[in-house]
Amino acid sequence: MITALLVLTGRSKADPTTTVPDVPPRKTIPRVGPSGFPPSWDLDGLYLWLGPSAAASHVDTEWDSTIGADAAVIRIREQAAVAAIGGSLGASRWTVRGGGRIWLDAMVGTRVVGRMAGLSAGPIVELSDFSHPRLGGSIGVWTFIGITPFARLGTVQDLGMFGEVGVHIALPVFKRR
Repeated sequence: MITALLVLTGRSKADPTTTVPDVPPRKTIPRVGPSGFPPSWDLDGLYLWLGPSAAASHVDTEWDSTIGADAAVIRIREQAAVAAIGGSLGASRWTVRGGGRIWLDAMVGTRVVGRMAGLSAGPIVELSDFSHPRLGGSIGVWTFIGITPFARLGTVQDLGMFGEVGVHIALPVFKRR
């Protein structure tokens, strides 16, 4: 134990600024190699977006709201005239009426004042807890501003016309260049 203590004491008195052996001096300027990642500002690619959806609808002469989810597959080409093209599949549940709705929309969009905006259109199946499914269709407008607000007009068999405003929260799950 005394020997170990003497050895440790002797080492503690060494000069802490001395590096033995010294690091060899540089011969070239250091460089960082190219990154394997695409630039973050380039949003072009094929996306899978998943997320919740909520809307307020005026249907059957009354207001009601829906809560649901949406999955969208969309191709983005920011500098093209048709900057977004894809489709959306979603389902929602009525909060008061009972039943719900399933939709399949085709989507197309372009850049408007620095933001992506577009149109959607497609069939709807209206589900009810008390009656058979009813078919319908809708057209809508949307814009992407981090979230996706939308407005939709449509018709459903035996219910007539409806109007709807809402928001999708599109969370990118997958991107392919």
